Amino acid sequence: MEKKQKTMKGKLLIIGGAESKGSDNKKFDDSSDTILARFLEECKHKKKSRIEIITSATTLPEEVGNDYVKAFKKLGAENTGVMKIEHRDEAEAPANLDRLAKADAVFFPGGTQLRITSILGGTKFYDLLHERLQKDEFMYAGTSAGAAAASESMIVNGNSDNAAYKGEVTTTTGLRFISNIIFDTHFVARGRIGRLFEIVVTNPNVLGVGLDENTALLIYQNKMEAVGPGMCIILDGRHIMNSNLLDIAEGAPLSIENLTLHVMSKTDVFDLKTRKLNIITPADERVNE
Repeated sequence: MEKKQKTMKGKLLIIGGAESKGSDNKKFDDSSDTILARFLEECKHKKKSRIEIITSATTLPEEVGNDYVKAFKKLGAENTGVMKIEHRDEAEAPANLDRLAKADAVFFPGGTQLRITSILGGTKFYDLLHERLQKDEFMYAGTSAGAAAASESMIVNGNSDNAAYKGEVTTTTGLRFISNIIFDTHFVARGRIGRLFEIVVTNPNVLGVGLDENTALLIYQNKMEAVGPGMCIILDGRHIMNSNLLDIAEGAPLSIENLTLHVMSKTDVFDLKTRKLNIITPADERVNE
Protein backbone atom coordinates (compact mmCIF):
# COMPACT_ATOMS: atom_id res chain seq x y z
CA MET A 1 0.00 0.00 0.00
CA GLU A 2 1.41 3.40 -0.99
CA LYS A 3 2.48 5.57 1.90
CA LYS A 4 0.45 8.80 2.11
CA GLN A 5 2.39 12.04 2.24
CA LYS A 6 1.23 14.17 5.16
CA THR A 7 0.65 17.85 4.43
CA MET A 8 2.90 19.85 6.73
CA LYS A 9 2.19 23.43 7.72
CA GLY A 10 5.82 24.45 7.36
CA LYS A 11 8.02 24.77 4.26
CA LEU A 12 11.21 23.17 3.00
CA LEU A 13 13.84 24.87 0.86
CA ILE A 14 16.08 22.19 -0.65
CA ILE A 15 19.23 23.72 -2.21
CA GLY A 16 21.60 21.96 -4.61
CA GLY A 17 24.71 23.55 -3.03
CA ALA A 18 27.07 26.39 -3.97
CA GLU A 19 24.31 28.99 -3.70
CA SER A 20 25.29 32.64 -4.12
CA LYS A 21 26.16 34.39 -0.87
CA GLY A 22 27.14 37.71 -2.43
CA SER A 23 30.53 39.38 -2.51
CA ASP A 24 32.27 41.72 -0.10
CA ASN A 25 33.22 44.10 -2.92
CA LYS A 26 29.90 43.98 -4.74
CA LYS A 27 26.38 44.90 -3.73
CA PHE A 28 24.44 41.75 -2.94
CA ASP A 29 21.86 40.88 -5.56
CA ASP A 30 18.50 40.49 -3.78
CA SER A 31 16.50 39.67 -6.91
CA SER A 32 14.03 36.80 -7.05
CA ASP A 33 16.78 34.62 -8.56
CA THR A 34 18.73 34.74 -5.29
CA ILE A 35 17.97 31.68 -3.22
CA LEU A 36 18.87 33.18 0.16
CA ALA A 37 16.67 36.20 -0.58
CA ARG A 38 13.78 33.87 -1.42
CA PHE A 39 14.42 31.99 1.82
CA LEU A 40 13.96 35.22 3.78
CA GLU A 41 10.85 36.10 1.79
CA GLU A 42 9.28 32.76 2.72
CA CYS A 43 10.11 33.01 6.44
CA LYS A 44 7.21 33.91 8.74
CA HIS A 45 8.46 37.42 9.58
CA LYS A 46 10.61 37.79 6.45
CA LYS A 47 13.83 39.73 7.23
CA LYS A 48 12.82 40.12 10.85
CA SER A 49 12.53 36.37 11.35
CA ARG A 50 14.68 34.61 13.93
CA ILE A 51 16.98 32.30 11.95
CA GLU A 52 19.20 29.63 13.48
CA ILE A 53 22.09 28.33 11.36
CA ILE A 54 22.78 24.77 12.47
CA THR A 55 26.28 23.63 11.56
CA SER A 56 26.11 19.94 12.48
CA ALA A 57 27.13 18.78 8.98
CA THR A 58 30.46 20.58 8.89
CA THR A 59 33.76 20.21 10.74
CA LEU A 60 34.30 23.98 10.34
CA PRO A 61 31.27 25.32 12.25
CA GLU A 62 32.60 28.78 13.12
CA GLU A 63 33.80 29.56 9.61
CA VAL A 64 30.69 28.21 7.86
CA GLY A 65 28.27 29.72 10.37
CA ASN A 66 29.85 33.16 10.12
CA ASP A 67 29.72 33.06 6.32
CA TYR A 68 25.95 32.65 6.43
CA VAL A 69 25.50 35.26 9.16
CA LYS A 70 27.29 37.75 6.87
CA ALA A 71 25.29 36.67 3.82
CA PHE A 72 21.96 37.14 5.60
CA LYS A 73 23.10 40.47 7.02
CA LYS A 74 23.78 41.73 3.48
CA LEU A 75 20.17 40.93 2.71
CA GLY A 76 18.95 42.89 5.73
CA ALA A 77 18.36 39.98 8.12
CA GLU A 78 20.23 40.49 11.39
CA ASN A 79 18.24 38.32 13.82
CA THR A 80 20.46 35.36 13.04
CA GLY A 81 22.35 32.95 15.27
CA VAL A 82 24.69 29.97 14.89
CA MET A 83 24.04 26.73 16.75
CA LYS A 84 27.05 24.42 17.02
CA ILE A 85 25.50 21.04 17.71
CA GLU A 86 28.38 18.61 17.32
CA HIS A 87 27.40 15.95 19.87
CA ARG A 88 24.15 14.21 20.74
CA ASP A 89 24.06 15.61 24.27
CA GLU A 90 24.00 19.12 22.78
CA ALA A 91 20.84 18.10 20.89
CA GLU A 92 19.23 17.34 24.25
CA ALA A 93 20.37 20.56 25.98
CA PRO A 94 17.44 22.73 27.21
CA ALA A 95 19.13 25.93 25.98
CA ASN A 96 19.30 24.60 22.40
CA LEU A 97 15.73 23.33 22.54
CA ASP A 98 14.59 26.76 23.74
CA ARG A 99 16.37 28.44 20.82
CA LEU A 100 14.72 26.08 18.35
CA ALA A 101 11.31 26.69 19.93
CA LYS A 102 11.73 30.45 19.45
CA ALA A 103 13.11 30.28 15.89
CA ASP A 104 11.09 31.03 12.76
CA ALA A 105 13.48 29.13 10.52
CA VAL A 106 16.58 26.94 10.51
CA PHE A 107 19.31 26.77 7.89
CA PHE A 108 21.53 23.68 7.56
CA PRO A 109 24.76 24.31 5.58
CA GLY A 110 26.70 21.62 3.72
CA GLY A 111 29.22 19.09 4.91
CA THR A 112 28.40 15.43 5.52
CA GLN A 113 24.76 14.37 5.77
CA LEU A 114 25.61 11.43 8.04
CA ARG A 115 26.83 13.91 10.63
CA ILE A 116 23.37 15.52 10.67
CA THR A 117 21.39 12.30 11.05
CA SER A 118 23.76 10.60 13.48
CA ILE A 119 23.97 13.66 15.74
CA LEU A 120 20.31 14.72 15.66
CA GLY A 121 18.38 11.50 14.98
CA GLY A 122 16.21 10.35 17.91
CA THR A 123 16.98 13.40 20.05
CA LYS A 124 14.61 15.96 21.57
CA PHE A 125 15.98 18.51 19.11
CA TYR A 126 15.00 16.29 16.18
CA ASP A 127 11.53 15.64 17.61
CA LEU A 128 10.94 19.37 18.10
CA LEU A 129 12.19 20.16 14.59
CA HIS A 130 9.75 17.61 13.16
CA GLU A 131 6.88 18.93 15.27
CA ARG A 132 7.47 22.54 14.29
CA LEU A 133 7.47 21.70 10.57
CA GLN A 134 4.22 19.78 10.92
CA LYS A 135 2.33 22.28 13.08
CA ASP A 136 3.85 25.77 12.66
CA GLU A 137 4.62 28.33 9.98
CA PHE A 138 8.20 27.16 10.20
CA MET A 139 10.92 26.97 7.58
CA TYR A 140 13.66 24.39 7.07
CA ALA A 141 16.36 25.21 4.54
CA GLY A 142 19.26 22.92 3.74
CA THR A 143 22.03 23.17 1.19
CA SER A 144 24.14 20.27 -0.11
CA ALA A 145 24.31 17.86 2.88
CA GLY A 146 21.51 19.81 4.57
CA ALA A 147 19.37 19.20 1.48
CA ALA A 148 20.24 15.53 1.03
CA ALA A 149 19.38 14.78 4.66
CA ALA A 150 15.84 16.22 4.50
CA SER A 151 14.10 13.26 2.87
CA GLU A 152 13.08 9.90 4.32
CA SER A 153 15.94 8.17 2.51
CA MET A 154 19.21 9.86 1.63
CA ILE A 155 22.22 9.04 -0.52
CA VAL A 156 25.40 8.66 1.51
CA ASN A 157 27.76 7.19 -1.05
CA GLY A 158 27.99 6.54 -4.77
CA ASN A 159 30.76 7.26 -7.25
CA SER A 160 29.34 9.43 -10.04
CA ASP A 161 31.34 7.60 -12.72
CA ASN A 162 30.07 4.15 -11.75
CA ALA A 163 26.63 4.93 -10.33
CA ALA A 164 24.65 3.60 -13.33
CA TYR A 165 25.83 0.12 -12.34
CA LYS A 166 24.01 -2.16 -9.92
CA GLY A 167 25.04 -1.82 -6.28
CA GLU A 168 27.09 1.37 -6.66
CA VAL A 169 24.85 3.66 -4.57
CA THR A 170 24.43 3.50 -0.79
CA THR A 171 21.45 5.00 1.02
CA THR A 172 20.30 5.25 4.60
CA THR A 173 17.51 6.88 6.59
CA GLY A 174 17.38 10.68 6.46
CA LEU A 175 15.53 13.22 8.61
CA ARG A 176 12.16 12.05 7.21
CA PHE A 177 10.64 15.49 6.61
CA ILE A 178 9.20 14.24 3.33
CA SER A 179 8.58 10.71 2.07
CA ASN A 180 8.66 8.94 -1.33
CA ILE A 181 11.40 11.26 -2.60
CA ILE A 182 15.19 11.37 -2.52
CA PHE A 183 17.42 14.39 -3.19
CA ASP A 184 20.81 14.49 -4.86
CA THR A 185 22.83 17.73 -4.92
CA HIS A 186 25.63 19.29 -7.04
CA PHE A 187 23.81 17.27 -9.66
CA VAL A 188 25.05 18.66 -12.97
CA ALA A 189 28.50 19.81 -11.81
CA ARG A 190 29.37 16.33 -10.51
CA GLY A 191 27.54 14.27 -13.15
CA ARG A 192 25.31 12.46 -10.69
CA ILE A 193 22.32 11.44 -12.81
CA GLY A 194 23.45 7.79 -12.79
CA ARG A 195 23.05 7.72 -9.01
CA LEU A 196 19.34 8.41 -9.33
CA PHE A 197 18.85 5.71 -11.99
CA GLU A 198 19.61 2.98 -9.47
CA ILE A 199 17.61 4.64 -6.68
CA VAL A 200 14.46 4.90 -8.81
CA VAL A 201 14.64 1.48 -10.48
CA THR A 202 15.01 -0.28 -7.11
CA ASN A 203 11.81 1.42 -5.87
CA PRO A 204 9.83 3.11 -8.67
CA ASN A 205 7.48 4.76 -6.15
CA VAL A 206 10.33 7.02 -5.02
CA LEU A 207 10.88 10.23 -6.96
CA GLY A 208 14.53 10.91 -7.72
CA VAL A 209 15.31 14.64 -7.59
CA GLY A 210 18.63 16.09 -8.73
CA LEU A 211 19.40 19.74 -8.05
CA ASP A 212 21.89 21.85 -9.94
CA GLU A 213 24.20 24.10 -7.94
CA ASN A 214 22.73 27.50 -7.02
CA THR A 215 19.27 26.01 -7.58
CA ALA A 216 16.57 25.02 -5.11
CA LEU A 217 13.12 23.58 -4.65
CA LEU A 218 10.64 25.32 -2.36
CA ILE A 219 8.29 22.63 -1.03
CA TYR A 220 4.94 23.54 0.50
CA GLN A 221 1.42 22.03 0.46
CA ASN A 222 2.54 19.07 -1.69
CA LYS A 223 4.00 21.37 -4.36
CA MET A 224 7.64 21.89 -5.40
CA GLU A 225 8.60 25.22 -7.00
CA ALA A 226 11.96 25.66 -8.73
CA VAL A 227 14.01 28.61 -7.45
CA GLY A 228 17.26 30.02 -8.81
CA PRO A 229 18.97 30.15 -12.21
CA GLY A 230 19.77 26.45 -12.69
CA MET A 231 17.65 23.37 -13.27
CA CYS A 232 16.17 20.49 -11.32
CA ILE A 233 15.87 16.97 -12.76
CA ILE A 234 13.03 14.70 -11.62
CA LEU A 235 13.02 10.97 -12.35
CA ASP A 236 9.65 9.21 -11.99
CA GLY A 237 9.79 5.42 -12.16
CA ARG A 238 6.12 4.57 -11.77
CA HIS A 239 5.74 3.82 -15.50
CA ILE A 240 8.88 1.71 -15.86
CA MET A 241 7.97 -1.24 -18.08
CA ASN A 242 11.09 -3.37 -17.68
CA SER A 243 14.64 -3.40 -16.35
CA ASN A 244 17.50 -5.83 -15.93
CA LEU A 245 17.90 -5.06 -12.21
CA LEU A 246 16.99 -8.56 -10.99
CA ASP A 247 18.91 -10.37 -13.73
CA ILE A 248 22.37 -8.83 -13.43
CA ALA A 249 25.23 -9.25 -11.00
CA GLU A 250 26.57 -6.51 -8.75
CA GLY A 251 28.61 -4.01 -10.76
CA ALA A 252 26.88 -4.70 -14.09
CA PRO A 253 25.34 -1.79 -16.06
CA LEU A 254 21.61 -1.08 -15.68
CA SER A 255 19.00 -1.12 -18.44
CA ILE A 256 15.65 0.61 -17.82
CA GLU A 257 12.67 0.93 -20.16
CA ASN A 258 10.25 3.87 -19.96
CA LEU A 259 11.73 5.89 -17.11
CA THR A 260 10.09 9.35 -17.05
CA LEU A 261 12.34 12.41 -16.78
CA HIS A 262 11.20 15.98 -16.08
CA VAL A 263 13.38 19.10 -16.26
CA MET A 264 12.34 22.06 -14.10
CA SER A 265 13.59 25.61 -14.27
CA LYS A 266 12.81 28.83 -12.40
CA THR A 267 9.13 29.23 -11.33
CA ASP A 268 8.02 25.80 -12.63
CA VAL A 269 5.84 23.87 -10.16
CA PHE A 270 5.68 20.10 -9.69
CA ASP A 271 2.63 18.61 -7.96
CA LEU A 272 3.69 15.80 -5.63
CA LYS A 273 0.18 14.29 -5.50
CA THR A 274 -0.50 14.13 -9.24
CA ARG A 275 3.19 14.02 -10.26
CA LYS A 276 2.48 16.58 -12.97
CA LEU A 277 4.82 19.41 -13.97
CA ASN A 278 3.38 22.87 -14.61
CA ILE A 279 5.85 24.83 -16.75
CA ILE A 280 5.56 28.55 -15.94
CA THR A 281 7.77 30.80 -18.06
CA PRO A 282 8.59 34.11 -16.28
CA ALA A 283 7.41 37.22 -18.12
CA ASP A 284 10.96 38.57 -18.52
CA GLU A 285 12.04 35.38 -20.31
CA ARG A 286 9.17 35.15 -22.80
CA VAL A 287 9.79 35.64 -26.49
CA ASN A 288 8.63 39.08 -27.63
CA GLU A 289 5.84 38.64 -30.12
